[in-house]
Amino acid sequence: MTMNFQDALVLARPEVFLAGATLFLLVYGAFRGEKGMSEVSIGASLALFTAAAFAAIGPDGAAFSGGFIANSATRFAKVAVYLISPVAILLGDRWLGRVDNKRFEFPILILLAAIGMGMMVSAGDLISLYIGIELQSLALYVLAAFRRDDAKASEAGLKYFVLGALSSGLLLYGASLIYGFAGSTHFDVIAQSIQHGTTGTGVLFGLVFLMCGLAFKVSAAPFHMWTPDVYEGAPTPIVAFFAAAPKLAAMVLFARVLSEAFGSAIDQWRQIIVITAFLSVAIGAFGGLAQSNIKRLLGYSSIANIGYALIGLSAGTAEGMQAVLVFMVLYMIDVTGFFACLGALSRDGKSMESLSDFAGLARLRPGLALVLTALSFSVMGLPPFSGFWAKLFVFKAAIASGQWILAAVVLLGSVVAAFYYLRLIKTMWFDPAPGQTDTPPVEAKGVAFAAALFCFPLVLPAMAWLEPMARTAAVSFGLK
Repeated sequence: MTMNFQDALVLARPEVFLAGATLFLLVYGAFRGEKGMSEVSIGASLALFTAAAFAAIGPDGAAFSGGFIANSATRFAKVAVYLISPVAILLGDRWLGRVDNKRFEFPILILLAAIGMGMMVSAGDLISLYIGIELQSLALYVLAAFRRDDAKASEAGLKYFVLGALSSGLLLYGASLIYGFAGSTHFDVIAQSIQHGTTGTGVLFGLVFLMCGLAFKVSAAPFHMWTPDVYEGAPTPIVAFFAAAPKLAAMVLFARVLSEAFGSAIDQWRQIIVITAFLSVAIGAFGGLAQSNIKRLLGYSSIANIGYALIGLSAGTAEGMQAVLVFMVLYMIDVTGFFACLGALSRDGKSMESLSDFAGLARLRPGLALVLTALSFSVMGLPPFSGFWAKLFVFKAAIASGQWILAAVVLLGSVVAAFYYLRLIKTMWFDPAPGQTDTPPVEAKGVAFAAALFCFPLVLPAMAWLEPMARTAAVSFGLK
């Protein structure tokens, strides 16, 4: 049934509202200049909270000729993305102010990336998929190089842009092949063409290129090469944003493409996902062992954790998709808390990024040391922390779908990855401190403590509502 334009706007209300708020705040910031920086940040945060409310209560349906979809999965992802993005604004606004680089464009770029992520999770065809990815990516490229006078940040932004352009080329080439052989860009038409056997092998070649482009967006191996460099060079609170919301949005988009457009070709794309998951965990685990910079280490950790999420996706079931959603939300909270700790810690005005900088932290800042320890245990997957339950969901889904060999091999990889977190914990609690640390800022310390509180004492009550919400969202992907 064709939806009229007014109903279509209601369906896309979160994105329409964010677009209007972005234009208003951009003009307001241009006129007010430095005096309006705080107002723009507050306005952007309020706009994101409002968009999350719109997404939570929005109707189901398809608009714009099927290019935009709204259902329980999009609601789940958008609420998560729109609620975590203001945290990045809070951390980044204060952090950039302390390094004399505070500009009103920062929250505007967060808003633009959030609009792109909303488009990504609601994409119903290859065109809206590409629009969403590029809107998000272009904002992230600028954010990575936001500190223009910093050589590392400029290098990070350039590397991210060049490699991102390469991935976009792969994605577009795959999309053009799919369109050429399937005769449509819409996911449902592509699915019908594959099911009826009218596409031949050409569309599968297109799928491979498309998956390569999407793997870059989630920093899955072997398309992970940008991750450690960008994590190290970009400003810490901006990396906290990179590691959280965009990964969730890209993973939901990945799942939507595979389940809705290529659901009948699961035997073909599952092989690619299994190999990618294995490589991601292996490279993330072993690559992190050689790192002395904490941000690079977290970059390799993110590669490994994306591998765990891909295990759930390889199951090709509703249970597997539920596991992916639960895992990504819990990981998003953990990694935001981790980077909030990094943003809170400095010595003589310089950020503490080297592993040796954290020596003796338990005696200097026992609260933050305890938070980092809890978050490390959670990301390692130790019970009773949230990371344990997240990985348990993923491994259960993989085993239920017959992927028990992959689950066993990846479990060994997680044991290897545990070493570099244990090394950090040992350094904080047993090594002598090289000197006193600066007073941690209130906002970063607050976010870090909130994340640690969620990953341990609050995790079981949270699972009581997160699990059924993720189950409802997973069903809307059309998986069994």
